[in-house]
Order: sequence, then C-alpha cells, then structure tokens
Amino acid sequence: MASLRAAARLRPLASRLHPQTTRHYASAAAAKASSSSPSSESPFFPDEPAGPTVKTAIPGPQSKKAIEDLDKVFDTRSLNMLADYTQSFGNYIADPDGNVLLDVYAQIASIPVGYSNPHLLEVAASKAMASAIINRPALGNFPSHDWASILRTGILKVAPKGLDQVFTAMAGSDANETAYKAAFMYRRQQERGGAHVEFSAEDIASSMNNQAPGAPQLSILSFKTAFHGRLFGSLSTTRSKPIHKLDIPAFDWPQATFPLLKYPLEDHIQENQKAEAEALADVERLITTHHLPPCAVVIEPIQSEGGDNHASPAFFQGLRTLTKKHNVLLIVDEVQTGVGATGKFWAHEHWNLDSPPDMVTFSKKAQTAGYYFGNPDLRPNKPYRQFNTWMGDPARAILFRGIIEEIERLDLVSNTKNVGEYLYNGLEDLAKKYPGEFMNLRGKGQGTFIAFDSPRRDDVLRKMKSVGVNIGGSGEKAVRLRPMLIFQKHHADILLDGAARVLTNTGDK
Repeated sequence: MASLRAAARLRPLASRLHPQTTRHYASAAAAKASSSSPSSESPFFPDEPAGPTVKTAIPGPQSKKAIEDLDKVFDTRSLNMLADYTQSFGNYIADPDGNVLLDVYAQIASIPVGYSNPHLLEVAASKAMASAIINRPALGNFPSHDWASILRTGILKVAPKGLDQVFTAMAGSDANETAYKAAFMYRRQQERGGAHVEFSAEDIASSMNNQAPGAPQLSILSFKTAFHGRLFGSLSTTRSKPIHKLDIPAFDWPQATFPLLKYPLEDHIQENQKAEAEALADVERLITTHHLPPCAVVIEPIQSEGGDNHASPAFFQGLRTLTKKHNVLLIVDEVQTGVGATGKFWAHEHWNLDSPPDMVTFSKKAQTAGYYFGNPDLRPNKPYRQFNTWMGDPARAILFRGIIEEIERLDLVSNTKNVGEYLYNGLEDLAKKYPGEFMNLRGKGQGTFIAFDSPRRDDVLRKMKSVGVNIGGSGEKAVRLRPMLIFQKHHADILLDGAARVLTNTGDK
C-alpha cells in the first residue's frame, strides 16, 4: 500500500517534469506478442509520436534565435541541432520549432531507454536520488552507507563475466585514463616483487622530476583509427582524427594496425583472414620491440569514432592469446559498444574468450562511467594512488540501476538483437538497389550497431533530417546507426523509408 501511495505522488511530479510522462508503456511480453510483423508490433511506449514531424528547415527560426543567444556564452560550432527535451519522448527528439525527429544517433550512442522515460523519471524523483544529488560525496573519503548496495544492485549486477569489482569514474575518457593508471601501477608492482614491496628512495625522488624509475618508461598500445577519449593519456591512444590531437603534447606510445576488412565478408574470407593475421603480427612486434614496453593493449570491440571498423571473434581471441603470452593486460573499451547495443549486454561477449579481459571500461548508455576488473592486484598497493574528489557519481549510479531495471523489464537486449536483424536485412536490400550510394554495409549479427559508407555522407546526414530522421556519421565516410534499445521494427521501417527517399532525392527540400 505504501508503494502505491508513493507511485501516486510521483505521477503529478512526472507530469510537471514532462507532460507526456503519464503515457502508458508496454510490457516486454506485449511487445513480443507479434514481433514478426511491424504492423502488429506492440510499441514499448504506445503514446510516443507515430512518426516524425518536419515543420521547418533545421535549424528553424526559433532554433536559430536560440543558437545565436547561446553562442554569446557557449561555443556552438560543433552543434548538430538544438533540442527541446521537454517535448522529446521515447525514440523521438524535438526542437524549439516543433520538428520531431526519429533519433537514431541518441546523443552519440548515449540514450539507452528513450527520452523522458517514465521509469527513469520515477527514479529521478526518488529520495535516494535527491540525497545523492544534494549530498554528493567525495567517494574515496566519505562514501554513503549504502554505496556497496547501490553498486551491487546496479553497476555490478551487469558486470562482465569474471570481473567482480569496479572503479567508478566520471566519463569514458576518465574511465580509460584510470584503467591505464591501474595497468602501469600493476606492472611496476610486479617488477618490484609484489604489493608488499615498498617504493625505493630512488622511485620516490625520481617521480617528482618525471624521471624513471619513479615515472617509468612504459606505454599503452592502441590501434590505428582508434578512439579512447580526449584527456592527456587517453588522447595519446586516440588515432581517429587529427582535429582531436592537434597542438596537444602526446606520449610516444605505439599504435598497431587494425585489420580493415573488406565487404561483403563472405566474398573476402581469405583476404580478411590475412589482414587479421598481419595485424596480430604487428601487435606482437610492437609488444616485443617498442622502446617503451607496453604494459596493456586497449581496443574497442568495434572502432566507433574511427569509422565503425569491425574484426572477427578469431582476431580478438588471437589478441587475448598474445596479451597473456607476453604478460600484457587487455583493456576492452566498451564505452560506446556496451549496454546492449550489439545484441549482447557487452560486445566482447561475441568473442567467446577463454579468459575475460583484464579490464572493461564503460560509459555512455550506462549514464555513469568506470572500469570493471577481477584481479584484486589491480587495486593499487596504497591509498590515494587511484583517487580524485568525486571518483564517480552516486546519482548516476542510481540512474544506471534504473536503466538496468528497464532493460530487464522489456528484455531490451533481445529486442535489439531481433530488431538489428530486421534492420540489417532492410539495409541490405537498399544496398543492392543503390550500390554506388550504399557501400560496405557492416554490423551483421551485431544488433543495431550497423554502419555503411556513403560517398556523399555529410549530404546524406543533412537530408535525413529533412525527412525526419536524426542520424550520425563516423570516420571519413561512414553513416553510423546508434538507435536506442527501445528502437523497434516500426521505427526501422521509418528509417529505411527515409533513407530510400534521400537516396532517390525525393526527400530534398
């Protein structure tokens, strides 16, 4: 009875926060009832818009006015579109001019269960969330009494197999950066003889001058066209675009070749196997010969910002074999691929590894960040070595717990797998119809984590807005799809229809 009264109190609050949040939303069973046919598919959010509405050019007059005002206090040069989140719901993003677009970019792959999700609004209105927001703790010094419970019922509930501990962080770059620090400290701890061995006087003195042995001559190995963030350490492992790196001092760390596969995969089996074998040989060469010995290899399951570049499970299995052979840690960067987008909760589950990665970093759809690990020796041997004021954010951890509840309630990982198959088949038909416009379709069997190359990519992205679809790019010419986990087959039909209209120029304005 108490829970019912609490729910009743939340409904008016949710309505004030967003007038659409009193809308009904379906159960997973109802949504699955007729999954074979989009026309009879039960939507997860029955009251979300039936389709896009395009009233003006984008940006329209109201957006232009607001952008001009914003530019006086905030750099707007990277702006994609100005949004009105009070009018955005489910899979649809709205702007101040009344345009409502199907969003298959989702804040650069960061919105998991829809705009203004009713369950997340209830989480946001909870006493636990209010306390976490207004009493934000310095987690390393003053964690709340229920922090262990928050972690176990949220972040750790979905931990990758074999990894039962977490270091929480603020963003994807931060997650990678702290994972690198853990790798360096682990290597030097091994070289000294274990966690019980104290630092030498030389270690201590040299560290303050940024000299070895206190500041060791070690590295993190990453891959060409990789993206791991824009902080100093993570930026040294980012190789996707020069604009990210220009004018920033960088560590002299190695980059290995990432196998650039040819498509369709079934037509290039031997060529792709050769490319992967050569890439693995390059990794081993760098591990054994680079003048700054790598203590870890960091890799994305799918290189996302670098152009949606894939590799086979065999490649990643070979990489894991090499890292274990040479006592080098494997860090899997799941910042963009994690939390269900590939049809598995973690993309590296597709690899079927014999032993788990040493660390897995996460952010984006989790709405929080950090890295998972299993080996207790990856905890530094002393306090304050892996530390900052916040060390994460309990409010965001509570939100992730709500996201997990919604993923489980609606069985959204399975949904993404099934809808991904449907979407891929539709895109495959378009690729056959427009071969010069629709090239190197990839992501089969990877949920909705799908991409293709377009010779006029930027033009396609712009015109897709005119037909009511917000979509993004990656690399030099890739169109990448990053819909939410609540994306269904009837949404896929809207996307496919819009793409066909743009490719035949009927969507021009």
